[in-house]
Amino acid sequence: MSSGALATIVAGMTTGSALPAEGDSFQAPTPEEFYQPIFHIGSFVVTRPMVLTLIAAVLIGTWLVLSTWRMTVIPSKGQHLTEQAYDFVRNGIARDMIGSHDFLKFTPVLFALFLYILVNNLFGSMPFTNFPAMSRIGMPLGLVLIVYVLYHLAGIQKRGLAGYFKFLLPPGLPKALAPAIFLLELMTFFITRPLTLTLRLFGNMFAGHMLMGVFILGGTYLVGSGNLGLMAAGVGSFGMGALMQALELLIQALQAYVFTMLAASYFGGAVAEDH
Repeated sequence: MSSGALATIVAGMTTGSALPAEGDSFQAPTPEEFYQPIFHIGSFVVTRPMVLTLIAAVLIGTWLVLSTWRMTVIPSKGQHLTEQAYDFVRNGIARDMIGSHDFLKFTPVLFALFLYILVNNLFGSMPFTNFPAMSRIGMPLGLVLIVYVLYHLAGIQKRGLAGYFKFLLPPGLPKALAPAIFLLELMTFFITRPLTLTLRLFGNMFAGHMLMGVFILGGTYLVGSGNLGLMAAGVGSFGMGALMQALELLIQALQAYVFTMLAASYFGGAVAEDH
């Protein structure tokens, strides 16, 4: 939901101005709500996701510095929380997906990805922000490009350029099948993986926030319709919005985990000893 739509709802709660006038029809939120600029600096456009991703980076950086500034054997609450988050990524994702031999060098980037995606996703359920930055496809695409470059570089560094492409073919494969399998593996490594990783995160954040907008804006419209039946349906719409909000919190955390886990699996595949 856009900041303008949210402001309309909040204003309507206090002044009644958001209630539909007689003869007005319900206007459902549209994808354009996600792409409204905040302001311009000359020809440069500053959008809501740009601001939120910057805020997320500042918040995460500040938290990590403050919570680890004076580390002690008996950790403070902040240090303990940071250590638990790091341990979750280190042992629950990196070690499990990459293996004990190579996981440590990938853990910092996986930890950063997990925190960054999680905070930006949770912005979609927080007051004032009320927007998941990853619902703008350019944001997950930028993170996927980082993963894409790193796992190819890791594979090339381990095997050399020729060896990396040779690695795409399983050992013992009949020569007649080699060209077709090579093309399929090439498409998987260079096209399918980054595409699906981008669309999974973007699609879940975009669809969830759009549904929240439909339930809340629809409920506002129905409650203000003046028809008792529609008003009752509006209350039900608000109830569904509340349930969706709880589900959305789960999805926001889950998508941060899934993205990080898949990135770790790609890193692990790139440096694996066997195909």
